[in-house]
Amino acid sequence: MAGPVALVGSGEFLPSMAALDGDLLVATGRARPRVAVVPTASYPDGEAVFQRWAAMGVEHFGGLGAEVEAVMVRDRAAAEDPAFAQAVGEADLVYFSGGKPGYLLDVLAGSALWAAALAAHERGAVLAGCSAGAMVLTAHITELRRRMLPWPLRWRLALGVVERATVFPHYDRIPEAMAVIMAFQAPRGTFVLGIDEGTALVGRDGSWQVHGRARATVWNGRRRERHRPGDVFRLDEVEREVPPDR
Repeated sequence: MAGPVALVGSGEFLPSMAALDGDLLVATGRARPRVAVVPTASYPDGEAVFQRWAAMGVEHFGGLGAEVEAVMVRDRAAAEDPAFAQAVGEADLVYFSGGKPGYLLDVLAGSALWAAALAAHERGAVLAGCSAGAMVLTAHITELRRRMLPWPLRWRLALGVVERATVFPHYDRIPEAMAVIMAFQAPRGTFVLGIDEGTALVGRDGSWQVHGRARATVWNGRRRERHRPGDVFRLDEVEREVPPDR
């Protein structure tokens, strides 16, 4: 059975996320789980930033009792490295931290490392992503166009672990009027998951639960639902309640 998926709005490796990450480690069923931290999305911001996120991930999950390895994949060539793919494939929890979603997607899509992550997930490993890392796990990501007209955002196919969905991380920092416009522009049939900072959605077998300090907002077309910590919902049930588009 495939393992859980955790989509985090922001806050990876901070003390405020310890409870959530501890629960993810418990969900692996291992006494001392193996965690692979993949800081690839931060590499465009420089080597120092990349190294810092890797070190934070190792310290954070090590403090929670896990066996942790930072998988230092900087580019597409490294994503084809058998040693890196093996490290991810043997993990019980694979964590993709934040940064640039388009860069992360370019590095992962079709790579040996991503194939290993999928294989691990299919045998029960947790797939977790924060911000950019969460975005690429869904069906689509948004990117800014170089030319802002006629619309500044474009939609791009992502890795599709969470089907028919897209994530807006840091959702509570997006002005509501802008969030509405962005959600209405989503590809037809796509759920928009707006995840506040310090908040996560954890899903398995179609059921999702909100964790953390704030809310998750689910858009389906023009219908909006708010969910608070502890709430459980299913996207297929949301869909059944929505009238046909006019």
